[in-house]
Amino acid sequence: MTRKKVRLAYITNDSARKATFKKRKKGLMKKVSELSTLCDVDACAIIYSPYESQPEVWPSTVGVQRVLSRFKQMPEMEQSKKMVNQESFLRHRIAKANEQLKKQRKDNREKEVTQIMYQSLIGNRLQHLNLMDLNDLGWLIDQNLKEIHKRIEKLNDEEGSNNSQLLAQATSVVETVATRQHGGVHAREQIQRPDFDANMENMQRQQWLMDLMNPQEPAGFGGDDMMLPFADNNHNALWSNAFFP
Repeated sequence: MTRKKVRLAYITNDSARKATFKKRKKGLMKKVSELSTLCDVDACAIIYSPYESQPEVWPSTVGVQRVLSRFKQMPEMEQSKKMVNQESFLRHRIAKANEQLKKQRKDNREKEVTQIMYQSLIGNRLQHLNLMDLNDLGWLIDQNLKEIHKRIEKLNDEEGSNNSQLLAQATSVVETVATRQHGGVHAREQIQRPDFDANMENMQRQQWLMDLMNPQEPAGFGGDDMMLPFADNNHNALWSNAFFP
């Protein structure tokens, strides 16, 4: 349940005003104590009331005198820099409320003129408008046209930027493909040539081993059937001499 907003006005009822004073005074003293404890700052409070003969102070009379003496030692400009009284507080609140009212009136007027513009777009006539309404309507139309032109320029810039990025990406892809193709042919040549040389070397080594394992028989004089002169059927003897067994 939300708390009811208190109306800031003088309480005419005596008993209600006295009860409110006691309640608010207790809360104020508590807040000053919390501020001094949590933030470690020097603070004091002095409250005069028609219900008590002596003012009520916090934290003590000595503490109040110490804080006031420190305050009086400050330059006069620094003393009044953030000081407010009831009159200045109300003046500030009134100025703030006037600013809010002015802003709200401007928003309401803009919405009203926007509604008139939409009505004119669907065919309603503008004869009932006075000079002020027409001026406001023209200003609103100009503002909308400016926003439209800004939006168009932004979209064109974004489209041009996207096209430039796409063109750069396409160019990069083409260059990469061309580089890879050229590098691939060169790499294949570099790879195939060592493989070819290695294969030739292996083939030569195998042929050499085959020749070593299967030597060619020397060709005889006339072949296997040819008989050497001065020899018999014994192939181990070339001469028929007893001295050569």
